[in-house]
Amino acid sequence: MSELKSSDPQICPECGRQNLYQTTTASAGIHGPVLLPRLGTLFHIPVFEVVVCADCGLTRFYAEPSARARLAESGRWRRR
Repeated sequence: MSELKSSDPQICPECGRQNLYQTTTASAGIHGPVLLPRLGTLFHIPVFEVVVCADCGLTRFYAEPSARARLAESGRWRRR
């Protein structure tokens, strides 16, 4: 998950530029909130792929596939 897939946008939807940077980060830490509650396992904290536009600052977080697969079974999340 460290690279954007070719089907993912390579252009910022906010400003239309192509100055995007990405990294991965955990969805929870010892000093912050749990951003994907009940989507991990006992031994795995879900991660995000984070994409930031260096021009306008728009930041997007993409939950890893294993976390997304657990959404329907989790009692913490509801479908909109």
